[in-house]
Amino acid sequence: MKKTAASLLLSTLALATSSVFAAGEPVIGLITKTETNAFFVKMKEGAEAEAKKLGAKLLTAAGKSDGDTAGQITALENMAAAGAKTILITASGDAIAPTVKKLQAKGVQVIALDSPFLGADALFATDNYKAGVLIGQYAKASLAGKPAKIAMLDLLPGHPVGAQRHNGFMKGFGLVAADATSNELSTNASIVCMADSFGDQAKGQTAMENCLQKNPGINVVYTINEPAAAGAFNALKKAGKEKGVIIVSVDGGCQGIRDTASGIITATSQQYPLKMAALGVAAGVSYAKGGKKSSGYTDTGVMLISAKAINGVDSQDTKTGMALCWGEK
Repeated sequence: MKKTAASLLLSTLALATSSVFAAGEPVIGLITKTETNAFFVKMKEGAEAEAKKLGAKLLTAAGKSDGDTAGQITALENMAAAGAKTILITASGDAIAPTVKKLQAKGVQVIALDSPFLGADALFATDNYKAGVLIGQYAKASLAGKPAKIAMLDLLPGHPVGAQRHNGFMKGFGLVAADATSNELSTNASIVCMADSFGDQAKGQTAMENCLQKNPGINVVYTINEPAAAGAFNALKKAGKEKGVIIVSVDGGCQGIRDTASGIITATSQQYPLKMAALGVAAGVSYAKGGKKSSGYTDTGVMLISAKAINGVDSQDTKTGMALCWGEK
């Protein structure tokens, strides 16, 4: 079987870690959905800083793309073999659950960061439904009573984060939608196009191009994250339709805040991946020292950032957003 880059890296780490772990240094793993998305880059930075601060050994790996559960399963197995007693993961789906259960039976604590999945010991994450509600409220107020023609650039089918943001946006916009426990994407006559962007800029641009072919009159664009939002804007600009279209998103990264300040994104819900990772590493060190696993859900915060304040919608300006972009709120 062909080994992925992540599995080869972790095989090497497994050999190098045994003596360190024997010396009493806690070993903690971090698995993200991808290596390239800036959100996960910042998460890794937060984990590395906290591990250094607390005297822990950090192993890292990532899937090839959002949805690569096979790569994440390989990484889980390799990290456990390398001595990790806590593994933090932004799961690409519930397909990892049987592997997680097997590792938990061996005493490994598995904590979900950002994305919930079945069987996680604990979850440190944004309230993604609330994040959606905030941008939905802002989009509705920005439309100022005009009939809505909405494009939804989602993540991928069945993913809880994608569903929570999607349905939360609808709720905030005043449309009937499923609650935060559902992984199904609600719809409404106002939504004239739904497409998967996989959180990727190029795929987001293609999705928006396809939506414009279906309905050139789209005036509101919901996007799963800021790379997808940038792709949507590129498609609108290419079609000469970028003016007057409301684009809302979730992430609050530094580039996303710059895009909000420049008018590419109308408003975004800012989340704090550095904080998620730092809390996860601290929980891993606590488990290594005291043997007590973490449990339950810890809300790591969310804030609406916009370039223009609207009466009745609580938001902060882009200066505040830049000061906090993906740091610890």
